[in-house]
Amino acid sequence: MSGRPILTAAAMRAAEAACMAGGTDAGVLMERAGASVAEATWRFAAGAPTLVLCGPGNNGGDGYVVARMLRERGVDVTVAVLGPPRSSHALAARAAWGGPVVALDDAPTRAVLVDALFGTGLARGLEPAVAAALVRLAGAARVRIAVDLPSGVATDDGATFGTELPTYDMTVALGALKPAHRLQPAAALCGRVVVADIGVAVASSELTAIGRPSLPAPGAEDHKYTRGMVAVLSGAMGGAALLAATAAQRTGAGYVVLAGGASAGGLHALVHRQGTEVLGDARVDAVLCGPGLGRGAAAERTLVAALACGRPLVLDADALRLASPAVLRGLAVPAIVTPHGGEFEHLFGALPGSRIDRARAAAAMAQCVVVLKGADTVIAAPDGRVAIADPAPAWLATAGTGDVLAGLVAAMRARIDDPFAAAQAAVWLHGAAAEAAGAVLVADDLLDMIRKVVSACQ
Repeated sequence: MSGRPILTAAAMRAAEAACMAGGTDAGVLMERAGASVAEATWRFAAGAPTLVLCGPGNNGGDGYVVARMLRERGVDVTVAVLGPPRSSHALAARAAWGGPVVALDDAPTRAVLVDALFGTGLARGLEPAVAAALVRLAGAARVRIAVDLPSGVATDDGATFGTELPTYDMTVALGALKPAHRLQPAAALCGRVVVADIGVAVASSELTAIGRPSLPAPGAEDHKYTRGMVAVLSGAMGGAALLAATAAQRTGAGYVVLAGGASAGGLHALVHRQGTEVLGDARVDAVLCGPGLGRGAAAERTLVAALACGRPLVLDADALRLASPAVLRGLAVPAIVTPHGGEFEHLFGALPGSRIDRARAAAAMAQCVVVLKGADTVIAAPDGRVAIADPAPAWLATAGTGDVLAGLVAAMRARIDDPFAAAQAAVWLHGAAAEAAGAVLVADDLLDMIRKVVSACQ
C-alpha cells in the first residue's frame, strides 16, 4: 500500500468516467471487478460454500459476477438480493449469473459471505432490517469478504452512521484505496485490505497512503552532525522528554542534546545541557519542544526561545497548549505539530468535516505540517497534501508513546528537508515499531524496536 493514492467517491467516479470515455465499457469494468473479488475469495476461502449478497446498484452487479465466476470453479454459491438491479450493466450481470436468487431476509447462512450490497458513494446508513440481516449472516460465516467497502460505511469520512455493522476478514478495494479504508470507525471493519487493479487509471492524488520510507544508510563521509543534530527541550516532567530524546537517538540522529531541565539518565551518548543555549548552535537541525514541558512561566519562556531560534521545530504535548496558529504561521521555517484530538481542538478549535478536512484546514491556518494522531493518524501539509497511516495497533494507547513519536519526528526532520515527508516517515516507523513490540507494550518497549525497523528501511 506504500504511497498509494486514496480516492474520494467523487474522484473514483471521475476516474471511472475517464476510463469509459477512453473506450472501456462499464460492463468490462464490472467483469474485471467481479473477477478480482472472485479470485481473492477463491484463494482466501478455499472453495467453501459461499453466500453472495447483491445490492441494487453496480456494487451488486459486481456481486453477480463474483457468484458466476465462483460457480464456474465448482463452488456451491447462493445469491441473496436486496432488490432488482437498477442499472443496465447490473441487469446484464444478473442475467449472466442465470441462477436462482433469494431475498435477503430469506438468505441461508454459509461458510463464506461476500458482501456486495453497497460500495463507494453511500450517503446514508443501512435500513435497520438490512443491517440486522447483514449482521446475522456475517455472524454465521467463517470468512467475510467485502466488495470495495463494507456495506453501510461512508466512503469519504469512514462514518458508520451509528449503525451496528459486522467486521470483515478482507476488503477488496476496487481500483484504488478510499478514505474509509483508513479512517475510523470504518477501517476497523475492513480487515485486510487489498487493492484490485480493474484497469482504471488512477492519477496522482493530494490524498495518499503513508508508505514505508527509504532511509539511506550512513556513508563513509558521514559524521555525527551530517546524520542530524536534535535538541530536545525538557521541562517539568523530565521522563517524557527523555523518552523523546532516546527515540531520536534510536532513529539514527547523530547527536542528541536534552536541554532545559534537570533530567538525568538515558543512554550514555545522550548529551545533557542546562538552559536553552543549545538553540544558538547553528549545527542544530531540528528542535523538539513539548514533551514534559509543563504549562507554567518557565515552560512559556522555553517555548518562546524555541519559536525564536529559527530552526526547524517539532511541537508536541504542552507546547500545543501554549502556542497559537497565528504564532505558528509567522515562523520562518514551517513547524511540525503533533496533536492528539484534544490538543488539536484546543489549538485549532472545533473545525468541521472529516479528520482529513480538519487536518487540512489546520495546516492551512497555521502554515505548518499537522500530524493529527489517533488510531487513524492523518498528516496534512499547508499546500493541501494529506497522507493517512495504516490503522495503528490498539496497544499504542498507553502513556509515553506520543513522546516517542515526537522524538521520531524530530530525528526524521533533522535528516529530511521536507517536513511533510519527515512526518510520514516517523509515523510509519512508529507504527512498525509498535507492531514489532507486540501487545501489552509500554512506551519504553518501542525504543528497543525502533533501531530494527529503521535498519529494515535502509
